[in-house]
Amino acid sequence: MIAALLSTFLMSTSESFVAPGADIEQIPGTYRFTEGPVWTKRNTLIFSDIPANKLYELDGKEVSVYRDPSHNANGHTIDHEGNLYTCEHGSRTVTVTLKDGTVKTIADSYDGKKLNSPNDIAIHPEGWVFFTDPSYGIRTEQQEQAARYVFWLDPATLKPEVFATGRAQPNGLVFSLDGSKLYLADSEAGGIEVYPAGLTKGAQPIAKWEAPGPDGLRLDTAGNVWAACGDGVRVYSPAGELLETIKFPQQPANLCFGEDGKTLFVTARTGVYKVRLRIRGIMPGFPRD
Repeated sequence: MIAALLSTFLMSTSESFVAPGADIEQIPGTYRFTEGPVWTKRNTLIFSDIPANKLYELDGKEVSVYRDPSHNANGHTIDHEGNLYTCEHGSRTVTVTLKDGTVKTIADSYDGKKLNSPNDIAIHPEGWVFFTDPSYGIRTEQQEQAARYVFWLDPATLKPEVFATGRAQPNGLVFSLDGSKLYLADSEAGGIEVYPAGLTKGAQPIAKWEAPGPDGLRLDTAGNVWAACGDGVRVYSPAGELLETIKFPQQPANLCFGEDGKTLFVTARTGVYKVRLRIRGIMPGFPRD
């Protein structure tokens, strides 16, 4: 329990999104750099330890190794059937783990050149798969792509198509409740950009929200955007108003909702934390009502 560190900076809300009396709890284990948490259909939490080259799974209060090696896996999402989508730095691919355990590569190149370093992934309500491709997992001389893109996978061919060109290092992404907008974090340039979503090419942002070093993004059932940022987990209204900043013992890198949707899991440097909320979050692959 880390009750003393559960401090929140409220902007325009009269109450914190954190449940009354809730403490921040740290998940057991020693890790090097945690990322990519996602709640699964088995009612477990899967998360990455990128430099350790492993995926871990939390089942109740026990943590076990889910995959070793993980090819330096980073972000994850789940589809409605429970398949696990993974961005892998080491292999420079996007893979899907089917329910029977089979792992398939669904993206590894664009325009005949290797992807940079797939980072995070989200599935549109219509089933379209989008992912970001910054250069965090490779050396400068290894980059073959002309830019750091946001891709979507063509539903017919499963080949990547460029949705947008990131300003610096496109990272976390999530869709609005109605699927009309894509929220995109740029960790290096700073800020969260808002795009009109769709299977388009060369999309341009229609708005930008200030955010320090944003990384992973998630959505709650009210349409608020939850962002792992340099100063904590920030919660923005759908219009971009900063509602609250929830502080954690370490700088957050990514986040997800789990259990009944009212538990927030946060990967933060060498730790993984959870805290109960007043509001329910959207869990990829699960019904929203």
